Formats: sequence, structure tokens, C-alpha cells
Amino acid sequence: MKGHRFIETAKALLIAGKGGDGCCSFRREKYVPMGGPDGGDGGRGGNIILKADKNTDSLIAFYYRPERRAPEGGRGRGKKMHGRNGEDLELQVPCGTVISDLDTGEILADLVREGDTTVIARGGKGGLGNVHWLTSTHRGPREHTPGAPGETRKVKLDLKIVADIGLIGFPNAGKSTLIGAISHAHPRVAPYPFTTLYPVIGTIKSDDPYSEFEYKVVDIPGLIKGAHSGSGLGHDFLRHVERTRALLFIVDMAGTDGRHPADDYLTLRDEIGQYARELLDRPALVAANKMDMPESAKFLKEFVRRTKCKPIQISALAGTGLDELKKKMAGLVASTI
Repeated sequence: MKGHRFIETAKALLIAGKGGDGCCSFRREKYVPMGGPDGGDGGRGGNIILKADKNTDSLIAFYYRPERRAPEGGRGRGKKMHGRNGEDLELQVPCGTVISDLDTGEILADLVREGDTTVIARGGKGGLGNVHWLTSTHRGPREHTPGAPGETRKVKLDLKIVADIGLIGFPNAGKSTLIGAISHAHPRVAPYPFTTLYPVIGTIKSDDPYSEFEYKVVDIPGLIKGAHSGSGLGHDFLRHVERTRALLFIVDMAGTDGRHPADDYLTLRDEIGQYARELLDRPALVAANKMDMPESAKFLKEFVRRTKCKPIQISALAGTGLDELKKKMAGLVASTI
């Protein structure tokens, strides 16, 4: 996602190919009335197919080019030759894309896994050639039909990232530093709020050389109090944790921005509940970040007393506690498979 604009929702006008026209033709043979009809049928118009692709991470292609057309079918020809079928137009979308009808809101498809496909607009049928009207009393038919138009779909595409664990936290809690420390991801890190403006996915591989177990984590922009009513960047980005198996709350245990860590944690849970109550039922871990700061130990005691949970103590910047965190994250994912 680095290097281009991240687009998580887009509208598109998808027009399948028109069927080819049927042909009116007569073969020229001696002793055959009117030469005999031999007009072939037109070819089918091309379908438009959407396919989930793990190497596509944004809907930017639809944002800048919302109208797509599939090729038309070929015209029928003489000697009963069938027109060529229009080539299908296959469009790549990110895994986790929900396609809905723009006018009615009806969900047409939900492409979650790599390779999932849907024919979103079907090409029109080819027209009939005049050979179909030949009868014992109608020896020289000139009737033929045009190809049918392809389906036209006005759709909305919404990306809901597919990952195993969603990282939840306030701005400056250290989520980006953490995902950069435990995965291959390289998010933007800076000492000011809302550095993360779009979701970042990282893949974490097992430290066991004999194991190929790996899982994905997604870091979403920070939440603040009142996000459900539009404060900060809002909470629309929470759509990207809807598909996760579990959540990881990252709490700034040093109280860097003047808030108590316990208040932050309770606020985060409240904002998630305001968005989708069922997310609070997901398995979850809590990581107490910035434990290398001198004031963190005092805040930690009060945090445990008020929240009744015992967080995993880490410092994403210093790299302490990360092995234990990854071990517990892997166990959490494994238990939900």
C-alpha cells in the first residue's frame, strides 16, 4: 500500500458486452431456391468477472476508472458461421471486497478468499441468423435478430480487510511501531497523532523453523473518544476488524498524552461497542506498551485494579516483551481456527 493512495470504497459502472448480430446470408447454389439461407448466429457478449486477488490491496483502480466495458460478441457470417464470443473482462479486487447494488443496497457478492470470483454482469446473447427461419413454405427468409445488450450494473465496492488480529488503540499508542517490530510491514511512524491514515497489514511468521504457521495483523487508524460521532478520523476504519478472529488492544501505559491508560482502554471498548457490539465478544489480548518509561509501573497497578485484566507488558520501541506477545498472539489465532 505504500506509494499510492489507499482507497477502501469505490463506485463502478460495469457494462457487459452486447451480443453480436445474427446474419442474413444466402449460399449461391444451382437448383437451390434463393440460394438457400445460411446466415450464422452472433456471438455472446463478454461477461464482467470480479476476482479476489491477494496482491491487490486497494480499490484505487476503480476510483480512477469507474466505468468498465466488456467486449461485444462478433457478428454472425455466411456459411452458418457463428460469430466469436466476446472475451470476458476479469477485474481484480482485494480479498475481502463486498459488492453491492448501488441503487438498492443489495449485496451481490462477498469475495473473501484468494481466487473467489463472481460474474457481476453477463454478456448479451447473440442474435439469430436467417437460417433459423427456413421452412418448407418459407424458402428465402430474410429475418434475423440483433444481439441482446449486456447487463449493466451500478455497484458499490467496499473493502473489509481479511486478517487474523486487529490492532486497536489511541493515536500515539505505538501500534505502528509495534506492527513494524513484529512483522514485515513498514508503516509510517511519527511523533504526532493520526500518523496512520489507512490500514496496514503485517504478516507474522512462527519463530519455530519447523513450523510454517503464520498469521496476519491489521493496524487501523487510532480511535479517540467520540469517534462514533465523527471525532478524529471517525470509526469507519473499524470495518477492517470485522473479519478478524481476535483483537489486540494497545494501551499507552505511560499516559503520554495526559490520559490515564485505564480510561483509554475503557474508551476503546466503548467505541468498538458503539460500532458493532458483537466485536466485544471476540477473543482479545491487551498489551501495555511503553513499559520502558519510568511512570508506566505506577499506571500499570491502577490499570489492573480498574480494568480487572492483566496486560502483556511490552515496549515496541525497545523491543522488550515482543517474543511473549507474539507467542500469545499465535496461540490466540490457533485457538480460533
